[in-house]
Amino acid sequence: MPHLDLFSLLAIITVVSAIFSYINIRFLRLPNTIGLMALALSLSLVLIVLGKVNPTVLDLVTGIMNRVDFSEIVLEVMLSFLLFAGALHVDMNKLSEQKWVIFSLATVGVVLSTFILGTLFFYACKLFGYPVPYLYALLLGALISPTDPIAVLGILKEAKVPKNIEMAITGESLFNDGVGVVVFLSILEIAKFGATEATVSDTAILFAKEVFGGIGLGLLFGWLTYKLMKSIDHYQTEVLLSLGLVMGIYALALALHFSAPLAVVACGLFIGNTGRNNAMSEQTLVYLDKFWELVDEFMNAVLFVLIGFEIVLLTFIGKYFWLGIITIFISLLARWVAVSTPLFVLRSRTNFIPKVDWILTWGGLRGGISIALALSIPADMNREVILSVTYIIVIFSILVQGLTLGKLVKRLNPA
Repeated sequence: MPHLDLFSLLAIITVVSAIFSYINIRFLRLPNTIGLMALALSLSLVLIVLGKVNPTVLDLVTGIMNRVDFSEIVLEVMLSFLLFAGALHVDMNKLSEQKWVIFSLATVGVVLSTFILGTLFFYACKLFGYPVPYLYALLLGALISPTDPIAVLGILKEAKVPKNIEMAITGESLFNDGVGVVVFLSILEIAKFGATEATVSDTAILFAKEVFGGIGLGLLFGWLTYKLMKSIDHYQTEVLLSLGLVMGIYALALALHFSAPLAVVACGLFIGNTGRNNAMSEQTLVYLDKFWELVDEFMNAVLFVLIGFEIVLLTFIGKYFWLGIITIFISLLARWVAVSTPLFVLRSRTNFIPKVDWILTWGGLRGGISIALALSIPADMNREVILSVTYIIVIFSILVQGLTLGKLVKRLNPA
């Protein structure tokens, strides 16, 4: 295929995303993230079938997708903007009402799910004749266990979940993403260097540094940006300050080996609450919200189109199809245990509707972050099987769980 420069590549992806968004809004009328991914996935499958007859068009799409470093785009570019946009609109007063549930799900829940899912996946691989070392199986557990804030926040808008449950899912998805990435990187380090090189104490120190360092850094620079915003009343500059904060804090956190996702969430919550209440005029609030809403919509559109098209590169996915189907049920079981255990312990502190564990289990969606983490695994660590299974779980999560979450909520909570 002809050489594509960076601008041409971005132009193609943006144009396709815009067209798919129009088709979805005009005809399909699905939640936008689901509709965009469904359209991209459908077109990819059509191209794969046509490619058996005439490979030219499929080669063109494959060539474009090969130029896209999905893992880098999601983890180092999109994630910062999407997390900030999500955190910016979260009410800290309502969030604090569910703080113990959110904290438990984002920490104990993630670790518990990682080990349950990883262990059961380890035995499932043996059953299907694909032996995967236990540590590598835990990598799948770590990258699947956190709910994806990008997928969750987009679909919750349509599902009409009770407010206290919506806040619990939102808060969990914002925080467990950062925790999940730290757990994944810790297991990856042990898998690379061995348990003797990476001791339990070293891993615990790394975990604490990443988590608390990220949150502390986010709060510090959120406060500094808030002070700058409070000293002026110029919406263009204040919007620019918020953009600089997101990009700067993410890059700095990565350089310091802190959790960049948690840093962005922390500063987003600070600006979205303290900044919103004390530092911004009504005009600034309108422009800030509209700007980040547009950024959120644009990046979500691009991300879910890329997820749909990613299948053209996964030529080996059919080989692991049934293992992926079994692992869907394993992941739901692990999610249910990870949700039910903290809820049982904290039952006296919550006032959720009955069977809320079903909603939290089914509403724990996975998305592009899981795929990006799977792509970051070295090829010699059974990446092929882990990536295939991850993709199958993500597709099921978004298309099936995402489309039926609202119906489940309505059945369990008719009022």
